[in-house]
Amino acid sequence: MPTKMRMQRISERIQEELAEMVLIRVNDPRIIGVSITGVKVDREFAFADVFVSAVEGSSRSQEILEGLEHASGFLRHELSSKIELRVFPRLRFHWDPTPEHADHIEKILASLREPSPQPGVEKPEEEEFDQNE
Repeated sequence: MPTKMRMQRISERIQEELAEMVLIRVNDPRIIGVSITGVKVDREFAFADVFVSAVEGSSRSQEILEGLEHASGFLRHELSSKIELRVFPRLRFHWDPTPEHADHIEKILASLREPSPQPGVEKPEEEEFDQNE
């Protein structure tokens, strides 16, 4: 049974290689703008759960996942030639909503930082003065 450290190293390597392949090698227009946000390999190395996201958000998630499933055989073959494992895990793709949630939280925090005008309290006007005096 592999150690947690080895599983983590293999997951990170798969993520790095997949990110590069999706960016450079895959020509499917459905996969444009995809980011590989994480990979988790199970203990038996039977499956690698690949988490993806895109700039456009979840509006294209179904299309992107279909494109990745379509390319999964090619991706697995290319990965197996770059990463030496006795049996290479099958790739399962999942949508990762984390970047969208983070963006939503950032917008909420930004709105809290903006000073909101209080009703009935007017902002004092600054006096203008002449610098020549």
